Amino acid sequence: MKKVLYSVAALSCCFVLNSAQAGGSGSIIVPVSGVQDDNGVVRCGLYNSADGFREPGEEFKGSVARISGGRATCVFNNVPAGTYAVAVFHAENNETTLETGMFGKPREGYGFSRNAGGAFGPPSFSAAAIDFNGSKATWPVRLHY
Repeated sequence: MKKVLYSVAALSCCFVLNSAQAGGSGSIIVPVSGVQDDNGVVRCGLYNSADGFREPGEEFKGSVARISGGRATCVFNNVPAGTYAVAVFHAENNETTLETGMFGKPREGYGFSRNAGGAFGPPSFSAAAIDFNGSKATWPVRLHY
């Protein structure tokens, strides 16, 4: 009887560990299209809250992707389930922040998850946010210049 109890306890432990891993973390793949040329890289930021959304250094995770044929793919691994938004820009000269001109208008291509846009400026976190279940997801973004 003790053997059976130990076996059941060991199996229960395994189920708990597997459940935690299954819902624990996954990958978000961001295929980026509409890149006007293959110069530089595409930089993507994954944000997990409205606080700091679109702010350099405030992202939950960052990713840099090479460009080929006007396309790039950013990948975020080990992402736990939650609500996230992605901000993307074309760093033509490998810069780390989006260059802007007069009145804050971007000088480079940019985009957001859900291809969200704002009426008078960038979208809010909620406009670009997507619920992620912790497994694997693909969130395409098209750049605007």
